[in-house]
Amino acid sequence: MSPGAEPLGSRAESFWAALENADEHSAVAQVNEALDRGFAPEDVLLEVIAPAQRRVGVRWAENRLTVAQEHAATAVSDRAVTAVAAHPAARVPARLGRVTVACADGEWHTLPARLVAEVLRLRGWHVDFLGAHVSTRHLVSHLHSTGPDAVALSCSLPVRLPVAHAAVTACRAAGVPVLAGGAGFGPGGRYARLLGADAWAGSARGAAERLAAGIAPPSALPPTAEEALPHLADREHALVEEASRRLVDEVMAVLPERFPRSRECTGRQREYTVEDLHRVVEYLVAALYVDDPGLFEGFTVWTGRIMAARNLPVQALSAVLETMAGTFRELPRASAYIAAARAALGRELHSPSTESTPGRGNGSAG
Repeated sequence: MSPGAEPLGSRAESFWAALENADEHSAVAQVNEALDRGFAPEDVLLEVIAPAQRRVGVRWAENRLTVAQEHAATAVSDRAVTAVAAHPAARVPARLGRVTVACADGEWHTLPARLVAEVLRLRGWHVDFLGAHVSTRHLVSHLHSTGPDAVALSCSLPVRLPVAHAAVTACRAAGVPVLAGGAGFGPGGRYARLLGADAWAGSARGAAERLAAGIAPPSALPPTAEEALPHLADREHALVEEASRRLVDEVMAVLPERFPRSRECTGRQREYTVEDLHRVVEYLVAALYVDDPGLFEGFTVWTGRIMAARNLPVQALSAVLETMAGTFRELPRASAYIAAARAALGRELHSPSTESTPGRGNGSAG
C-alpha cells in the first residue's frame, strides 16, 4: 500500500532520471527516501529499480545508450539494490529454509538473479547468492556444503542453455531441485522444462510463490543430455560451434569487396559487427541444442534491427548466413534453420517500414 497519497510511480520516474545520468548518489537517495516514507522494500525493488533497468535495455537496443552507458546504469541499479537490502525496513529474519541463487556458467547478467535473491530474503528465506558466471563444479560443491532446499538458476541468454542444462542435471543428481528463471529459458519457460528443471518462474514474485508452495527433491537420477534430448545424437550443435570463429573471420575478410559501403565502418563499428556475427552463430548452436528453429530465426531478425539502429552493415549478417548455408549444407537441421532465418531477414530488409531505416543500405538477404 502506498504511504499517503504519493504514488510509487513518481519515485520510479525520478529513479529513472538518476539512472539515465548514471547518478549513483541521486539513485540511492531516491530508494532510501521511498523506504523512509514507508514504501515496502519489495515494491521498491520490483516497481522502481527493475522497470528502470528494463528501460536501460530498451534504450541500448535503440542505440540511445552506448555499451559504456548501459554498464554504468546497471552498476547504479546494483548499488541501489544494495541500498534497499541494507535499509532497516529490509531486515527480515530467515524462517522458511535455505535457497541458493546463481547465474549459469558464462552468464554475466546478475541483476535479475539478485532481485530474486533479495525478494526471497524479504519473504523469509536464508539466501546464498553466488552471483555471475558460476561453474557447475563450484555450484555443486556449494550444494554439498550447505544443503539448500532448492537452487534458483538464472539464465538471461539462450546461448547459455547448454551449460544451464549441465547445471540443472548436476544439481538434481546432487538431490537438490532446480527452479529455473530468466529470459534465456524462453517464453513461458519452455526450455526450462525441456532441460529438466523441476520448476520455472517468470518473475521474482513468481519465484517466491513457487518456492513457498514447495518443490519436491528429485526422486531419481536425471537423464543424460543425449537421453533427454535425443536430437543431440547428430552432433550438429557441436559441429557448428567448432566452426564458429572461422565462419566469422571468412565473412569479415570478404565483406569490403562484396559490400564496399562496409569500408566506411569505424573501428568500433567493425568490432560491434564481429560481436554481432559471433552471437548469431552462438544462437544457431543454442537453437540446435533445444531443437527450436524459431529461436534462431527470431534472433536473426532482431540482430538485423539492432545492427541497423547502430548504423552497422546489415549486409554482413546476410553474408554470414550465406556462408553458414554453404558450410553446413550437409547438416539437415542447421540447413533448415539457416534457410528460414535468411528468408525472414530478407522480408525484414525489404519491408516498407524498414527500407528507409539508416544503416539498411541497399543490401539484400541473398
